[in-house]
This record gives sequence, C-alpha cells and structure tokens, in this order.
Amino acid sequence: MSDASISPSEALVLAQELDIALTRTQRVRRFVRRNPTILIGGALLLLLALVSVGAPLLTGIDPIEIEVIQRLKGPSDAHLFGTDHMGRDIFSRTVHGGRISLVVGVSVALIATSLGLVVGLLSGYINLLDRILMRFMDGLMAIPSILLAIALMALVGSSVSNVIFAITVSEVPRVTRLVRGIVLSVREEPYVEAAIASGTTTLWIIVRHILPMTVAPLIVQATYVSASAIISEAYLSFLGAGTPPEVPSWGNVVAEGRDFFPVAPWLILFPSAFLALTVLSVNILGDGLRDTLDPRIARKM
Repeated sequence: MSDASISPSEALVLAQELDIALTRTQRVRRFVRRNPTILIGGALLLLLALVSVGAPLLTGIDPIEIEVIQRLKGPSDAHLFGTDHMGRDIFSRTVHGGRISLVVGVSVALIATSLGLVVGLLSGYINLLDRILMRFMDGLMAIPSILLAIALMALVGSSVSNVIFAITVSEVPRVTRLVRGIVLSVREEPYVEAAIASGTTTLWIIVRHILPMTVAPLIVQATYVSASAIISEAYLSFLGAGTPPEVPSWGNVVAEGRDFFPVAPWLILFPSAFLALTVLSVNILGDGLRDTLDPRIARKM
C-alpha cells in the first residue's frame, strides 16, 4: 500500500468535514436568500460607520479649519464636496458628522432600550408599580418628543452627552409600552401560571420566563429608536438646541448652509444625503430583523 493511501477512518472524517462545510454553505445561501434586507441595510450601515470612523484618514483636513480665501468653492479635486462660507471643507465636515450621528443613535438605542426594558418588565408584572410608572410614562408621551428634547436641552445646555440624555428621555416611554404589552400577554400563559403556583420567585419568573420573550421585539425596536435618535439630533442641531455650533454634526452643517443655499446648494445637499442614507440603512436593517425574528412572518417566507 502506498503512503498516499487513505484509511477508511480518515476517509470518514474527511467526508464528515465536507458535509459540515457544505451544510454551512447552504445555511449561508439560505440566509442570504431569505434575508436580503438585513444584508443590504447592514452593509450600508457598516460602510457609513467605516467612513465615519476613518474620517481623518479619508480627508486629511481638519473639519473646523477656516480658509477664508477658499470660501464657497464648488466641488473640486481639492474639496470633493466644496467649501462653506468660512472656507471649511464640506467633505471633511460631512464624514466627521457621521461620528456624532452614529454615537448618538447607538447610545440612545442602548440606554433607552435598557431603561425601557426594566421599567416595562416591572410595570407589566407588578400591578402596583404599573399604576405609578405608566402614569409617568403617559405624561412624557403626551409631550411631543422634539419639544420635550428642546426643553431639556434648554435646561442642561448644549453638548453631545446632553443631546443623548434629552433624546433618551423622550424615547424611553415608547420602549416601555412595547415591553409592558408583551409582559401583559406572556404572564397569562399556562407555563407562567404554573411557575407561580409552584412557588417560583417573582424575579426568577421575570428573568427565566418573561424576559426571553421580549428580546426579539426589543432588538427590532432598538433599530427604530436609533434611526429616530439620529433624526432628532439633526433636528436639535438645526434649530440651534443640539450640539455646539463648532461641532461638525450634520444638523449644524445644514443649519449653517441654509442661508447660502441659492448660491451654494452643496452645503445642504451632501450632509442631507448622508443623513437620509444613514436613517434609510437603519430602517432597512430593522425591517429585515423584524421579518426574521417575528415567527409569524418567518413561517410565510
């Protein structure tokens, strides 16, 4: 027998490895076929995130550097998106502005969903807390979110952290109502009633039986909260109640360029396009996650 021969046991191992590889490939293909929106939204969002994080490497220009002699120059090789009324590079300010929007969107989504999850679980399962907490949440929801955010910014002042705080306060009630609704339906299930009858503690029932049922809808809700936070940050900055004027956020860039729009439309066009593309990618990702995580929709696919 030659050295190149393969024993039956080795051949069996190779066949099993080949089957595993083929199974993984089939799973990937099936996922791509069934979830194109997740891939499109995720790819767009990842590309925008990479562009924003790598902004200094892409531009090499300080977004707040003033060159009066270059003011209101149109798009060119030196300034891809042109310059503003102070000679600042719009491309640099636009890609750096993505950092602010992504930080605000991710931070608000994480904090709002975490707080909303805790409050929703407690209010949905404990009747006494429900009467107290939900009345407070109803009061917050009675105020338009943008007006509430503006009022809070007027109290705490302009900064990125304060913008995150103000938007989070307006988003928590919506997450809370979502989680509360899920808890109210789940706690009537037979397995939860059986756990109560067997003497299981309230904390364990919430963690073991109710919390897992909130994960999928909460992930989807987090994407919409993130998109809403990005838009709200742009609103606040555009109105002068958001990030400080020297911070190159998309709202600030558009606000500063509105007076020069007739002669320099690129001041608004490019940052607005990036803002719209970011929100669109987050929403597409959210739609894809909803279709995948919702069992009623997944069964139809």
